[in-house]
Amino acid sequence: MRIRTDQVPALERGVALLGSGGGGDTRTGSVLLRGLLAATDGVPVPAVADLPADALVVPLGVVGATAVFTEKLPGGGEFELGVEAIGRWTGQRAAPAALMSIEVGGLNGISALVAGATLGLPVVDADLCGRGLPRLDQFSLVAAGRRVCPCALVEPGGRVVLVDGASPAEVERTARGYLATTGGWAVLVLAPVPAGQLADCAVVGSVGAAVRLGAAVLALPESAGAAAVAAAIGGRVLGQGPVVEVCHASASGPGSASVVDRGGGAVVRLVMGTEYLLALVDGALVGTTPDVLALLDARTLTPIPCDRVRPGDEALVVQVPAPAFWTRPDRLPLVSPRGFGLPQPPVLLSDAGPPAPDTTAPGTTAPDAPVREG
Repeated sequence: MRIRTDQVPALERGVALLGSGGGGDTRTGSVLLRGLLAATDGVPVPAVADLPADALVVPLGVVGATAVFTEKLPGGGEFELGVEAIGRWTGQRAAPAALMSIEVGGLNGISALVAGATLGLPVVDADLCGRGLPRLDQFSLVAAGRRVCPCALVEPGGRVVLVDGASPAEVERTARGYLATTGGWAVLVLAPVPAGQLADCAVVGSVGAAVRLGAAVLALPESAGAAAVAAAIGGRVLGQGPVVEVCHASASGPGSASVVDRGGGAVVRLVMGTEYLLALVDGALVGTTPDVLALLDARTLTPIPCDRVRPGDEALVVQVPAPAFWTRPDRLPLVSPRGFGLPQPPVLLSDAGPPAPDTTAPGTTAPDAPVREG
């Protein structure tokens, strides 16, 4: 696969939907990517299986208050500085064989391709989240028992910080402290991973899946019905109607957005942090993270982010199945409701019976001020 200019709209719509209401604004990243692709034949996106097992793949992306990314644009050298810094630290000074996104949902579904176009490197068809997730300690690497560090953080001004010898939670806290001094965002570059190991520690095929998802949604007519939308996204529509109440998340707890379904009058409530986390219909829990829950503008089918939903919006509430990587019982707790400090059990479209066990302690709370969301 190769991402060319004419595929950017589908990519943008797909990664925006997979952001599950978070992940940062994709429009600025799309503009940057189009500009870089205009005079090229696109960015190669090889399948993981097509790379030699010993080929080194460097995960990277943008972390922090990604909304600021639209106001404080990159200077152009942040990705290169980060890749060089992590290469020096790990002793892998040769250019990597490929890059990989840390998160396919939202801005980072595009930023890795911006890096690939800038550095002249392919971007492998995989990522470390499979959707939008807010914390560095929720990477698939962590679910697979691997470390997040060593890693490099590069601010827009070019200052580089290396982090090593820290747990995933400590990397999250360190990055948060660093971001307070950078103006809101930084580039994150992780240590190279051999391509032969990605099947066990990454969400494989996620870039291609995002493009296909976005293309299917863009192919729908304006104001498409619920059945057509459900078929296009491979999931279901939980309700369609006006947003009647919004309470945005704060330091004191999660927020929510409620939609009254025009068909039957049911109240569909989405509980949200920086992503939509739970879906309830007339008080009954019907869907949770790690399934992708999203609000779509009923006319344009454009995803409505958590921080932009407003009373009066006419919306569809949709649920898209979680990447298979996250449905394994040993991985699910990291991204289930309890992984976000919520007591509910996971309820997924893929469930054939009772929800998979969630062994996270009921009192667990997620760190405040997630690093990767604005």
